[in-house]
Amino acid sequence: MTNELRVLADSEWTAWWTTLDWAFGGLPESQEEQKLWRDLTDFGRSYGVWDAGQPVGTLGTLTMAVSVPGGAVLPVAGVTMVSVAATHRRQGILRTMMRRALETYRESGEPLAALTASEPAIYGRFGYGAASQRLSADIDIHRVTLGLPPGADNITLRVVDPADEAERCEALYARLVPTRPGMLARGPGWERLPLLDPRQDRAGASARRCVLAERDGELLGYARYALKPEWEPAGPRGTVLVRDLDAAEPAAYGALLRYLHGIDLMSTLTLDNRPVDDPFLHMVSDVRRARLRVTDRLYLRPVDLGAALAGRTYATDVDVVLEVSDGFCPWNEGRWRLSGGPGGAVCERTADAADLALPVAALGAAYLGGTSLRSLAAAGRVEELRTGALGAAATAFGSTVAPWLPHGF
Repeated sequence: MTNELRVLADSEWTAWWTTLDWAFGGLPESQEEQKLWRDLTDFGRSYGVWDAGQPVGTLGTLTMAVSVPGGAVLPVAGVTMVSVAATHRRQGILRTMMRRALETYRESGEPLAALTASEPAIYGRFGYGAASQRLSADIDIHRVTLGLPPGADNITLRVVDPADEAERCEALYARLVPTRPGMLARGPGWERLPLLDPRQDRAGASARRCVLAERDGELLGYARYALKPEWEPAGPRGTVLVRDLDAAEPAAYGALLRYLHGIDLMSTLTLDNRPVDDPFLHMVSDVRRARLRVTDRLYLRPVDLGAALAGRTYATDVDVVLEVSDGFCPWNEGRWRLSGGPGGAVCERTADAADLALPVAALGAAYLGGTSLRSLAAAGRVEELRTGALGAAATAFGSTVAPWLPHGF
């Protein structure tokens, strides 16, 4: 083999990106989208594998930050744009790129790495666990009514071009980030992502619009959406496609939902990516007519295990020794004492007897509080070594709100 791993150079971007495009089916992204990801890519920590002058493997890195239980926002390395050419499968290319990337993230001081998986079966062996889920719904507008929270009638709604109020919407989004684990803090450049709306990706839908929810001039919520009009002999059966829906209070959320639910000539309201505890579940009259679907979303893996576990708070006081296995990042292997609670935590190496034994991917899954350690134990992923330790740790790791990744990367 002549495979060569090297850091991505700016001059190599086009060939590198073309390889990625073909790995995902050969339909090129718009120039607007490609430019966005190029601008956000951390070239010094992105990699390609080359064979005879041609790229045959890609792995990109985005410098990001994610909210964790307790409201802190921690640095996280975003792993993205991962591919291996079909001609070079089973040659260890992905393993080589992933190992180099994780070593680099450790050197850079990120406690966590994150990704969204096109094929979930791939990433468990590299220590990633499914830490959040996405809820999608197709609500039958004609058969489902809404019960709205008090104050919804006092909200003023205004439809605008998304770009015209992007700055105010970004400021509201930033306020919401610490309130729910798994949300990404959007740094400079990321504000372009919610506005990305290439015509070729609309699949018959309209350009994106934005409705604002305000009270006395204060922005309390917004929704970005598109309309997909369709007709049948009996009449219209269009779809409202909701891309983003963020609100700072229940009244604003309810007013936005009512607006989206009531647009003329539409039969279906599609919410594509919502938290699994989204409030619409308690506002619809018939949840079965919402046709719910839940899928995996954000995958996390501790890079610096001690810093990751000390970086979040815990629902109750906890003092537990974890025996962690991590064959891919051996610096995380061994016993760690986690001591903390709602006010903060410390996680350090210890020689004390272990209370729980688990692989690092299980910790990644449980980290944001959306996956229970007890559930993982029932699947054989966590072993209780001291009676009572599992229940106490599972309660402490839990979150009062479900983790949620608002958008991909």
